[in-house]
Amino acid sequence: MTKNHGVQHLGIIMDGNRRWAKRRGLPTLEGHRRGYDVVMKLGDWCLDRGVEILTVYAFSAENWNRSKKEVGYLMRLLSLALTQEVAGLHKKNIRIQVIGRLKELPAHLQKHITDAMELTKNNTRGTLQLAINYGGRGEIVDAVKQIVREGKQASKITEQSISEKLYTAGQPDPDMIIRTSGEQRLSGFLAWQSVYSELLFIEKNWPDFTERDLDAALSEFARRQRRFGA
Repeated sequence: MTKNHGVQHLGIIMDGNRRWAKRRGLPTLEGHRRGYDVVMKLGDWCLDRGVEILTVYAFSAENWNRSKKEVGYLMRLLSLALTQEVAGLHKKNIRIQVIGRLKELPAHLQKHITDAMELTKNNTRGTLQLAINYGGRGEIVDAVKQIVREGKQASKITEQSISEKLYTAGQPDPDMIIRTSGEQRLSGFLAWQSVYSELLFIEKNWPDFTERDLDAALSEFARRQRRFGA
């Protein structure tokens, strides 16, 4: 187990569920199911290693373009996570946070999100943050709109004032972002917050991600020198 790695906030782009299934001659939905299983394990792995905030890219704003069947299945998986898994996470003193344009989600999913966040809002051991119907550019647009609604003068708008209106307001920026499947881009994930995040791209598809892979990533982070532009 990797300790003293310095990662307080870890972001994960869980890519490759469909490719994993295709290579095995399995239905796409089975890839998503196996990917879901890995997420549930990942939370405990991060807790054991002292990672305080885990943010996972669960459903992007672009994912609506997938087939109706696939989107429906993903919505059911998210509902499952926000209902059946919540009691266990609450017992572990984990706070659940969900970020994104949540008002565009199905009404039942919005209720599950509200209930899960309300139940766990005072938990302090760690935060599991799900990015659902999320896009980094959309988040920045929403933040600026909120500033405009509050009547702030353009000359008074600063990086700090925008940060305070983001979905992640009050959180530290991610120290590291991992993307699986070999793709080397962030696809809008935490676009504002990731400017100084350490990036790690892994060839494995998400359902194959293991505890050992997490340890290797945290060890890699510990070896890097973060200069923040200096």
